Amino acid sequence: MTDNHDRGLQFDLATLIGRRRALSLLGGAGLTLVACAPSTTTATPTTTGSATTADGSPLETIPEETAGPYPGDGSNGPNALTQSGIVRSDIRSSFGSSSRTAEGVRLTIDLTVQKDDGKPFAGAAVYLWHCDINGDYSMYSDRVKNENFLRGVQEADASGGLTFVSVFPGAYAGRWPHIHFEVYPSLAEATKAGNKITTSQLALPETTCKEVYGTAGYTQSVQNMSRTSLKQDMVFRDGVDHQMATVSGDVQSGYTASLTFAVEG
Repeated sequence: MTDNHDRGLQFDLATLIGRRRALSLLGGAGLTLVACAPSTTTATPTTTGSATTADGSPLETIPEETAGPYPGDGSNGPNALTQSGIVRSDIRSSFGSSSRTAEGVRLTIDLTVQKDDGKPFAGAAVYLWHCDINGDYSMYSDRVKNENFLRGVQEADASGGLTFVSVFPGAYAGRWPHIHFEVYPSLAEATKAGNKITTSQLALPETTCKEVYGTAGYTQSVQNMSRTSLKQDMVFRDGVDHQMATVSGDVQSGYTASLTFAVEG
């Protein structure tokens, strides 16, 4: 790869430390950082009121995470959110001046957004992005700097549901396979890169990753994934229960990754 993802990890770590320090100064106000915490931290997501999940356990908001060095939301360089074409379900191809399509095994991403009282967050908007088959991020990495594929915004329906069609992301050095996303209170707020509710990450199951990485094009991911684990990952090492997607499907027909999560609202 032409990009140095070690630089990205340093950026992430600095961001995490900064957020942890800020939370400490504020007495832990706001969303609790969980998966961002150092290995000695035992923080947990915020437990909300009397709302419960289907099995009756307390409903918790999804942990806040770093957006990483390649968010494309204007906070660190280019801004995709204000570009015409960013609101779309199929994020496999670039929009605007490029029409290049990202390669890889098809992945459908089904998200359900709930409020912290357990009710659907109808009208919430999710901006989602992830790396390509080579571990590169569009708009940033040299090989795909002029692309904006694998980025998109969707508005939640009445049940809080929304769907993206993408490709399975590769694994790059130092990170477990993951997908970034930000939640905004409305589509209008998202497309002006306004105030977001939370930033988090979705993790992908090891068994599925190994199946996908056994196919053509993902050779580098096999090597990168063999050098890390969920317990070593800087984001997921202190817990991934609220961020691990449920995945179904196969290499031939594609996979579907599903995650239901709650945010303050």
